[in-house]
Amino acid sequence: MSGTQLQKQQAAAPQSAANPKPAKELYPMVDWKYDSFLWIMSLLEETFFREVHPRSAWRVPKHGPVLFVAAPHANQFVDALVLQRTLQKEAKRRVSLLIAQKSVSGFIGWASRQVGSVPVGRPQDSAKPGEGTVYLPNPVDNPTLVRGIGTNFTEFGEVGGIIFLPSAKGQSGESLDISEVIGPEEVRIKRPPKGKLAMTQLTGRDDVDQNGKLINKEDKKPREGYQGIKYKIAPHVDQSKVFQAVFDRLASGGCVGIFPEGGSHDRTELLPLKAGVALMALGTLADHPDCGLKIVPVGMNYFHAHKFRSRAVVEFGAPLDVPRNLVEMYSSGDKDGRREAVGQVLDMVHEALSAVTVSVPDYDTLMVIQAARRLYNPTGKPLPLPVVVELNRRLALGYEKYKEDPRVKELKEAVTEYNKQLRYLNIRDHQVEKAKLSWFTVVLTFLKRLGMLLALSAGVIPGLLLFAPVFIACKFISHKKAKEALAGSVVKVQGKDVIATWKLLVALALAPLCYNTYAFITLYMVHKHRYYGYVPEWVPLWAVYIACCGFFISLTFAALRFGEVGMDILKSLRPLALCINPASSYNIAKLRERRAELKAQVTDIINTIGPEMFPDFEHSRLLAPADSAARAAARKEAAGGISPPISPNRLSWERRSSYGVSVNGNDSPPFHAPTRRGTTSSSRNIPYNESFSNIGQAQIFATRPTTPSNHSRASSAGGRPGSAGFPVAGFTALDSAEGFDEASKKIRAAMRERGEMRRRKSQAKQFVVGDEGTSEEDGSDGVEFDDRRKGQ
Repeated sequence: MSGTQLQKQQAAAPQSAANPKPAKELYPMVDWKYDSFLWIMSLLEETFFREVHPRSAWRVPKHGPVLFVAAPHANQFVDALVLQRTLQKEAKRRVSLLIAQKSVSGFIGWASRQVGSVPVGRPQDSAKPGEGTVYLPNPVDNPTLVRGIGTNFTEFGEVGGIIFLPSAKGQSGESLDISEVIGPEEVRIKRPPKGKLAMTQLTGRDDVDQNGKLINKEDKKPREGYQGIKYKIAPHVDQSKVFQAVFDRLASGGCVGIFPEGGSHDRTELLPLKAGVALMALGTLADHPDCGLKIVPVGMNYFHAHKFRSRAVVEFGAPLDVPRNLVEMYSSGDKDGRREAVGQVLDMVHEALSAVTVSVPDYDTLMVIQAARRLYNPTGKPLPLPVVVELNRRLALGYEKYKEDPRVKELKEAVTEYNKQLRYLNIRDHQVEKAKLSWFTVVLTFLKRLGMLLALSAGVIPGLLLFAPVFIACKFISHKKAKEALAGSVVKVQGKDVIATWKLLVALALAPLCYNTYAFITLYMVHKHRYYGYVPEWVPLWAVYIACCGFFISLTFAALRFGEVGMDILKSLRPLALCINPASSYNIAKLRERRAELKAQVTDIINTIGPEMFPDFEHSRLLAPADSAARAAARKEAAGGISPPISPNRLSWERRSSYGVSVNGNDSPPFHAPTRRGTTSSSRNIPYNESFSNIGQAQIFATRPTTPSNHSRASSAGGRPGSAGFPVAGFTALDSAEGFDEASKKIRAAMRERGEMRRRKSQAKQFVVGDEGTSEEDGSDGVEFDDRRKGQ
């Protein structure tokens, strides 16, 4: 029973002492408003993103209370839209998200009310610059005593308030919780400052290690003459109503979502998690111990989140149960016990989020890891987005463990230098490997694509000119807002996390205004002189208005689609031009040789270190087609010449071999394909978490070769794609031996025909020239995307 149904039954039940009249919900969710709003916003999501790929949505419980914990929070309000849309589409669950109180105004405030969001007042939103400066007078013996110069804590400070230290050198500043106000210039904080930055700021000393500990403990004072550091101070924020609203929503079987980092950011690593998520889980279970609350981690993995037509993978982790002993510790009333319980739950959540996200210390390391992932691809073919995310994650974990290894250091320097050479030539990695065509072929390909670009321009320019005001406004306003967000934040690096949100908001406001302006101009001309006589007198003005709106919207959509294809072609022209120039061609040839060397080096290191880092390495690593066939033959030989049985889960994974992805595993592949009931046999052939809602997936409309997924090329039951299996209607009656024999013959013939068809397709793929990889980072495909489409 859903949370909404339970609430309706409770409201309909007679009032009594055992069943008191339920209080009015503080932040109600209305189902039809929720669904209608998300349907409208889905148009924006599908326009902005090229692809949003859900992974492991089958892990989301279909019933009961769920606390969704999503990270990293890299795309501000777009994160909320993507998460809610994915849950509604894949798991049929509605979720109330926590939203910052300062954002509940204007359109965002109205939108949050439609989806039942819970506004939360955050201390950092009400923080103001404090008077004077602060420092630690005795960081060794009394590290919780904070003294001020020119401060007035008795007036502006209070127990439960927070002192915020400034950020510096890309590091976020620390927050200090006030536990006691001693006087105008002294307060006591709950715990000593952590980290090198905070201790350096509060003491002015240079002898601070990476853990924030003073090296010279004999000197117990701050630096001589140190005058402290500027700060911000925030009052205590009462969250009791917010927590009660969350407890009630979860206790009734509903879903609540939270971004536990506390705010959006554009860093490459997770920020420290706030205690709110642990307090919500423990508080709900303390009041309702048998409600069955689950915590589901959600990884929001983007490829250039702020760019138009980018891609995303939303990955759901295994549901977590809060141990009962932690709930008892939390309910005991002992402060130390409560703190320990909250800390352990936060550790659980952080570990679970680390399993569904890619976290690296800085941007340069991220670029190296992504380059290494592109180089380590034994299949030689594009990989599905979930596989790309999993490879990135494992490489990040491996780098974190072995970053001091001399081999890894040498490899990082080599890959960094290779990336610099790519930027110097302004080409992509996949374009280097595939730039092997003859000079004559390159010239013909260049001219052909130049002609295609000119032809597509005819469909792009009209819509581009009409929609140019919106494009310009989106770019200008979003970057301006990014600068403002960066100036007011202590955790952002460039403020890119707000760009996508403001692009969508500006487009949502200006696009209708733009269309209506053009429609009214046309309407005026029709009214005045029937558009120079081209519009008949019998056509009413309202019909003209509707037709104009439809025409301008279609023109814009056509410009977007044609422009997307045109940009792919435009990006492929430079490598072709470099190949035509003999001097540049020589540089590319040298770079290709360097790439081959790096690929061998990366593969060797991964295959050496991988088994030490991951116990399932040999069972889950990517294999080249020849290696996969050899391993399959070895398994068959080990089974005495008989192919061992393959589990349905493994079969669903190994079907990806048509994309060159093969897993050498047993019954625990990285991805599972649960059986869906209540559907037709033909619809069951569509894999879980996939749909045909994206028109760009259809080859006739696709702007590029579609991203490999787990779509099978034919029905798993046999027959043509889309059929429900073998044509049973053509079989004879199975009530006699002759009937069974005839049916068996037809089945065997159909299976032989299907096997022959697969063999021919496999041979044809081997002769396709110019099959290129997909660049997931920039959303662009390789040099030969048109040739690849022909090969399909």
